[in-house]
Amino acid sequence: MVKSIINYLKFLFKSSNQHGVHSPFVYDLVTKCFYKKTPINLLSLFFTKKQHLLDNKTSIKVTDFGSGSRVFKSNVRKVADICKIAGVSNKKASLLIRLVHYFSPKNILEIGTSVGLATTAIKIANNTSNITTLEGCPETSKIANNYFKKNNYKNITSIVGDFSKTLPKTVENKKYDFIYFDGNHTKKSTLDYFNTCLQTIHNNSIWVFDDIYWSNEMQEAWTEIKNHPKVTVTVDIFYWGIVFFRKEQEKEHFKIRV
Repeated sequence: MVKSIINYLKFLFKSSNQHGVHSPFVYDLVTKCFYKKTPINLLSLFFTKKQHLLDNKTSIKVTDFGSGSRVFKSNVRKVADICKIAGVSNKKASLLIRLVHYFSPKNILEIGTSVGLATTAIKIANNTSNITTLEGCPETSKIANNYFKKNNYKNITSIVGDFSKTLPKTVENKKYDFIYFDGNHTKKSTLDYFNTCLQTIHNNSIWVFDDIYWSNEMQEAWTEIKNHPKVTVTVDIFYWGIVFFRKEQEKEHFKIRV
């Protein structure tokens, strides 16, 4: 907790708002997306859908392929607790809705479905999107799939299994407009996902990495990602690292307070 506070204070010291941004593309992103209010109808719909998961008191046994939980002491967990503690926060969901609404990506990949809360935010923001979502835990994926069916979400493909095995097959000969990385929060796995997914990029692809300050390892992974030659622009908003591959942009890295 202390380290997280120190990291955040360092971030605040080095970050800026729109007035410190000289890239027209990033300036528009900050002023027209980050600093806009989430459409109230979309946000209200998200809260309504989230409540369905918060009302689910079913207990499941979670298979964890990732770096583990800092909160849960047992692999037997209530769906409501997973939603509340491990699901995407309201703040992240709100920005995720704005981000997807702003760029309107058509083909989306999510690495880490959990119980489907972030998937819901994405689908609410762009109902016509095609979403492929990967989850390691069969029981968690089952909850998410039932949730998707109950809400009549279309064009969502769920794939279950260890990401090291499912991800290479998923991205083969595919192009994705938007990828949300919320899987195994270790340096090796994050960089493996990054390198595996590089074959899917096009000029307007957008990648979002969750919890880039989770650990020293994740900060190291984020630094390597920023320095990769195919990456042109990154935006660090502390809880996410956002990556762009736009060839017309100068290579620049931004820290933005949101």
